[in-house]
Amino acid sequence: MIPVIRCNERLARAALPAVLAAALVGAAAALEGAQAADDASRAPVRAGDEVCLPSGDGYFRARLGGSVVADLDWPNSGTHCEGEPKEKAAGVRMSFRRAAAGSPDLLFVFGMSGVREGIDARLANTNLTLIVQGTDRVYGTLGDSRCTVDSLSQRRLPGTDPAVRSYRVEARGFCTQPARAVRGDGEVLVSTFDFAGIVNYSGQ
Repeated sequence: MIPVIRCNERLARAALPAVLAAALVGAAAALEGAQAADDASRAPVRAGDEVCLPSGDGYFRARLGGSVVADLDWPNSGTHCEGEPKEKAAGVRMSFRRAAAGSPDLLFVFGMSGVREGIDARLANTNLTLIVQGTDRVYGTLGDSRCTVDSLSQRRLPGTDPAVRSYRVEARGFCTQPARAVRGDGEVLVSTFDFAGIVNYSGQ
């Protein structure tokens, strides 16, 4: 807000240019600070920060609507991903989040049924859990009938210990129904998603 200065008319006319200049400088500085904060929130992750895949070609993309609206495009750098076999409805479980957390800070967990080590798959039923970290907001499909991975491929990661059995898993899919709030109201539809991350089968 521009401050109100009480003075006589002649002094006011003389001081007006300086007052306006000071106000403009202050407004410009405030705008510059806000822009810097916005740029910092979207700044690329620096080299040496966390990566999804050591091969450099991991990513996560998704389109969300409903209680959380977002069009995500996370590159390999700055994205944390991990995967492992799951026993119930045997398959694999993969998770993705940004190491440099944005707003909102989202964690995605996909449980894909029927996926086996090293074997490509199609039309895999998928359970989805979405967590807004730092809050009590959790959304889930509560079953694997609402989302589908329509194509999935696996490639053994080179240069790793043979006993580790790590694979680059790339998949794309969609949800036909939303993930609903586990507590309270709300729902999120992840209409499309595609990703490439890591699955470690060593614990299987």
